[in-house]
Parts: sequence; structure tokens; C-alpha cells
Amino acid sequence: MAYRKELSTMPPRNIVAELTDPDGDVLSAEAEVEPVITEETHSAKRPPMKVVWKNVVIFSLLHLASFYSLFLIPKAHYYTLIWVFLFYLMGGLGITAGAHRLWSHRSYKAKLLLRIILGIFQTIAVQNDIIEWARDHRLHHKTSETDADPHNAKRGFFFAHIGWLLVRKHPEVKNKGKTVDLSDLYADPVCVVQRKIYRPAVILLSFVLPAVIPYYCWGESLWNAFYLASILRLCIGLNVTWLVNSAAHIFGNHPYDRRISPAQNVGVTLGAIGEGFHNYHHVFPYDYSTSEYGWYYNLTTFFIDFWAYFGQVTERRKIPKEVIERRKKRTGDGTEGFNF
Repeated sequence: MAYRKELSTMPPRNIVAELTDPDGDVLSAEAEVEPVITEETHSAKRPPMKVVWKNVVIFSLLHLASFYSLFLIPKAHYYTLIWVFLFYLMGGLGITAGAHRLWSHRSYKAKLLLRIILGIFQTIAVQNDIIEWARDHRLHHKTSETDADPHNAKRGFFFAHIGWLLVRKHPEVKNKGKTVDLSDLYADPVCVVQRKIYRPAVILLSFVLPAVIPYYCWGESLWNAFYLASILRLCIGLNVTWLVNSAAHIFGNHPYDRRISPAQNVGVTLGAIGEGFHNYHHVFPYDYSTSEYGWYYNLTTFFIDFWAYFGQVTERRKIPKEVIERRKKRTGDGTEGFNF
């Protein structure tokens, strides 16, 4: 299937992408949208959960240390607070623009320089390497809210948020996970190299570097820098990402498909720099913007369009407006935007 796009000189808000057959005839973009999963899950079928105590201890200590970090904020240099925010954005973009929109969904193409930058940013986020992150996310879309979904929201807010990381995977997650095609990721040297050096890279990029830069560059205490830029920043970044799995699958409106749980959630959109248009995303998962509104509440889309202006991004995939409107009329709940 060929792919056709319209790109303007400046990054526009509505890049139109149409799907065509080999003869050039325009096909419905709905051929590539995600199907609705209606399979019901029942707790009686699930084996007893086995707690991974190592993870419980690690995440408990992280959250306790982050709570302590809050008391250090008044003592910190304001440069340090800016640095914390910048590192939060870098890690966030590594997930949203990198692991999610680029590597999981292939919603646009990126040249080597940007892929390296996004690989570094994704490492900063400490959410497993790109290949593992994309495997879980592709499986999530393929089996959404069934027992094969790694963070099945039908099992409750806590499970979808962090609980899935504290217990052994459901057998269906392991079985269906083996069917996910990852050949494109193993063909990308950025993904392969990052996977090989992931642990030392995490230590350097997410724990050492965020702490030593404030210490050497503007005299922040190493204690404050570590707890704020390494620990607190990481904990906030993790929880914001987890809210996409939990809150955005439970709270919000459904303008595109009222039959599925993923919802439009403005709080998640703001915190996760554009990832809270979740009802749209689960209906049209290949849209590079995860939204029909372009840059609106969507820093990640701006970031991708910025790099497109400099030639590092090509083939941004966008669902035609008429396809979106037809889907709204057919399956939407009649709302627009966010239902506060």
C-alpha cells in the first residue's frame, strides 16, 4: 500500500495524509484505524497475582524519596528548578515523540540525528528500553482492556497505573506478546544499541548527569540536585506516563467512539505533553499527532513539526478530516474537545 502526504514549508496544523492503493486510488483511512475490542474479561479466569517484591520496594523507596524532595524545593537555586523542568520535558518527549509515536506506531519517519536524540531522551525517562516499551504498547493496542493487555484498565485504576509493574504478567500477556512483530525495531541501530547499553546509559543519563550539571555549573548542592533533578523528576515523569494508562482509560468523554474506555482527558494531556487525546488515539492510532487539533495542548506535535521544518522528520501520517467526522457521527458520544 502506497502512502501519500501533503507537507507545507512551515509546520502546519493539519497535514493531510491519504492512503492509496498501487493504482493511486484513494482508500478510506479507516482501513488503518484500530478495531474496537469487545471481549469481556473475568477475574475468575485469572491465576492468582504474584507480587514482585523487588519492584514494590524500588517504587516505594522512589516515592518516599520524592516526597522528601518536595521539602528541598524552597532551598534550591531557581536554575535547578528550571533544569528539573527541562529534564522532565526531555524524558517526556523521549516517550511521547519517540517510544510512542515514532517507534510504537510508526506514525512518522525520523532521520538518524533525531532518532539518536529521541533515544537519549527515552533513556532519561527510565521506562524500559525502546524495544520493550514498544512491544508492550503494541500489545496494549492489539488487545486493549483484555487480560492480554499489560495494563488492563478493566482491573482498576491502581492496576492500570502502577499495579501492573508490581506483579507478574498475566500468562496471556506473555503468550500474545510473542506474536507482536518487532522486526522493524531490531532493524533500527538506535534501538539495538540502546538495548545493549541500556542500564549503564540510564545510570549516566538519568541519575548522574542531572545531578552533576547543577553542582558544577551554578553551585547547587549535590544533595539537592540529585533529589530534585534525578529522583523527583523521574517520579513525576513516571506517574504522568502511567496516568495515560489509568486516568485516560477511565475519566473523560468519548467524541470518537463511545464503546471503548479510552477517553479525552485534559489533565493527562497537559501533564503528558499531548497524550491525553486518548479516545482519538485508540480510534486512530497511526495519527502522528494523536489528535485532530494539531498543536492545541500538544507540545509533542509541535516538537515533531519543528524537526520536520529542518528535514529530520518526514511522512507524518494524518487522518483525513472527513474520515474523522464520519467516525464521530457513527460512534461518538456527541461531545467535542474535552468534557470538563
